[in-house]
Amino acid sequence: MRVTSLHRYPVKSLQGESLEAAAIERTGLAGDRRWLVVDAAGRFVTRRERPQMAGITALPAGDGLVLRHAGRELHVACPGPDAAAVEATVWRDHVPARLASQEAADWLSEALGAKMHLVHMADPDVRRVDAAYGAPDDRVSFADGFPVLLTSQGSLAALNALLPEPMVMRRFRPNIVVEGADAWVEDEWRRLRIGMMTFRVVKPCSRCVIVTQDPDSGDAGQGNEPLATLRRMGRMAKGGIMFGQNLIPDEVGEIRIGDVVEPLETGPSNLVRPVA
Repeated sequence: MRVTSLHRYPVKSLQGESLEAAAIERTGLAGDRRWLVVDAAGRFVTRRERPQMAGITALPAGDGLVLRHAGRELHVACPGPDAAAVEATVWRDHVPARLASQEAADWLSEALGAKMHLVHMADPDVRRVDAAYGAPDDRVSFADGFPVLLTSQGSLAALNALLPEPMVMRRFRPNIVVEGADAWVEDEWRRLRIGMMTFRVVKPCSRCVIVTQDPDSGDAGQGNEPLATLRRMGRMAKGGIMFGQNLIPDEVGEIRIGDVVEPLETGPSNLVRPVA
């Protein structure tokens, strides 16, 4: 098994970029989901509520970002220590952040048709991983809950074999994609070595309406796919319909496309299988 692609998303729910190599920090891939779009109340905004976010690209640019949408481009500087401190809400977490420029807020508000702000997680040590799954010193960015999301080409092939139309892996917004594994064997992994790094496999990833949207436009698909087919396949566990596995890195380091993926510990499937 090997890593076949790597991906990071500088702003949660916006388009990201593919990488040849990725530095891994405690919070996941360096630069992954350290920025967040929030509403006027400071609550996180994603493609669940604003599917058109799929049409905005965010890429690192020096000490900041470049945002692109519909032929428009904006360079956003990383807010410094003098920027306004705010509290961003991500699910049940209240996360200290710093407010980006008013220009960025106006640009996003125009693109999304509602009043928005852009914030940055200045201190990567502020948000803990859910204590039910992580150690006390495990940390996460503005991702939904865990530092790294891994998916398998073998599992996507098994899903696509049952779909009316095949889907690309980009629908699932992974960080690490592996090839050479049997379909769904990742449910049995507990610890992995990827290249020279090790990761804990802590929880299957619960999927939402975002995977039913076109990854470039945000347009809704037909028939609630792939969620409907994943449900019929028994891809269920406490928390919803699952595809992919959430990882927590054991250390900092680097991984690259082509790195060997080796299970170090395995166990029973972490999905609840339906009774035959």
